[in-house]
Amino acid sequence: MSLPTKLTYVLPHRLLSALARRLAYSDQPHIRRWLIDTVVRKFGVNLDEAVKSDPADYTTFNAFFTRALKPGARVADPDPRSLLMPADGRISQCGAITADADGNGRIFQAKGQSFTTAELLGDDEAARLFDNGLFATVYLSPKDYHRVHMPWTGRLRETVHVPGRLFSVGPAAVQHVPRLFARNERLVCHFDTDFGPMAMVMVGALLVSGVETVWSGEEIPAYGDAVTVKDYRGEDIVIGRFEEMARFNYGSTVIVLLPAGTAELAAGLGAECPVQLGQALARLLSPMDGHPPA
Repeated sequence: MSLPTKLTYVLPHRLLSALARRLAYSDQPHIRRWLIDTVVRKFGVNLDEAVKSDPADYTTFNAFFTRALKPGARVADPDPRSLLMPADGRISQCGAITADADGNGRIFQAKGQSFTTAELLGDDEAARLFDNGLFATVYLSPKDYHRVHMPWTGRLRETVHVPGRLFSVGPAAVQHVPRLFARNERLVCHFDTDFGPMAMVMVGALLVSGVETVWSGEEIPAYGDAVTVKDYRGEDIVIGRFEEMARFNYGSTVIVLLPAGTAELAAGLGAECPVQLGQALARLLSPMDGHPPA
């Protein structure tokens, strides 16, 4: 295990993330300019595709990180049966949710590392909906577009904020921190679709905990300690395929869960595969009209 990964066990996660948050929201010109210029230079951020291509146009570092893209910068896969990639980034892992010796669905994290669906979702009953289904874990690096879009049209049923640690979610940490994504703070978003349930899990990380949704603004509070469940079944919130659903206030990870027997992952997807918002994530096994159930 590398020294930086070892340090993630002892670093004051919340203190560091709180300090990073203050810097990210600072409107002090010298702080804002230094942060934006550093990230653009170090990570090779492509601002030509952003609505605001001039770094000076961003009022805060967070505004830069959650920047909008120009119309047409990303397009949806033309196959109407394609579930779409929810974000820019890299595939950390993807594949089948397999049953362990106790009959619990398990999600592969890295060699020798996995966690149960119930641990990730914080709910045994909800986890059963995805037994023998599919998962895809997408890592968003600091250079990537940080808004998350819908793979398929869905009606929001419930969100669950699960408090936890704020380990780094970089490749080294994924390899060595057991049950990483089931330990970090996260927001679980449950949707009903015309093929069944779909879960979108927004995972926080070191220096990253804030998640905003299009229906409720900031969903992960400033490092809360209690599990918070919000029931949206009476509000008829429907988000269309390829529409924005949420954004990270810094890079992190989104995990998509699909039920068994509904789709197959797109050809060529695998660990460390670079991906782009809108490309095919999976294809439905039977024709659907893209609308959630009534």
